[in-house]
Amino acid sequence: MADSTTGGGSTGAGDAGTAPSESQPGVVNYMLAHKVDAGLWLSRVFTVGCSLLYAIPLLGVHVAYGCYQRALISSAITSVLRLHQRLPRPQLTREFFAQLVLEDSAHYLFFALIFVNSFPFTMILMPVFLFALLHATAFTKTLLNLQGPNAGQFLRSLLDKLVARQQDILRLVACTEIFLMPAVVFMVFGGRMSLLVPFIYYRFLTLRYASRRNPYSRQLFYELRVMMEQLCSRPSCPVFIRNMCNKAIGIISRLAPPVAQ
Repeated sequence: MADSTTGGGSTGAGDAGTAPSESQPGVVNYMLAHKVDAGLWLSRVFTVGCSLLYAIPLLGVHVAYGCYQRALISSAITSVLRLHQRLPRPQLTREFFAQLVLEDSAHYLFFALIFVNSFPFTMILMPVFLFALLHATAFTKTLLNLQGPNAGQFLRSLLDKLVARQQDILRLVACTEIFLMPAVVFMVFGGRMSLLVPFIYYRFLTLRYASRRNPYSRQLFYELRVMMEQLCSRPSCPVFIRNMCNKAIGIISRLAPPVAQ
């Protein structure tokens, strides 16, 4: 799920702008012919819908909590389908698991398993919601193209605006991943999260930091470090705050995993 491009469902995107013909498959036939891509699209749309119903509890608070869990379960299904597309047949070998942990989809399968039974928190759903929204665009455009070049013009314009802001969305996702760590720690002290969750989530963050396909977590960590160092270097910054920030930067830097060049 967590791909840095809007792939996973872009099959048939070359039909954009073509008029429907007798040889062109209908929407249902196309989805039946591309079952995995269709399953990815449906799971992503379901994730988006459940996330919105949790954030805006139109059906009641109890239903909203169910939508929170369903959004994470649907996100996990999306990740499994993406892994099915990208990886060879599962094997109980060290090489296969080494390849598995390099996949962004495996990271977000891990993420969903961490929080699916946790205390509901809107910040947790933000990454899965944004990824699902972004990655559903290509297949949605393909389905619109099958209905004709003039079908769903308003939806097309919204999708184009979404794709145009792709980098901003991915940076927002990375920022949410980072700041979710202190939020989880505070929730532990508030008795709303298991004591093990921060340690498990730290492992997730290291996987995101070392991601080969999505460099935004590394970029955001670097930018935050530069910003903090600049703030601490100001003469107006109190000495104890400067020392505290420098120690925090040193600890976080030592915890960062090595990244293959």
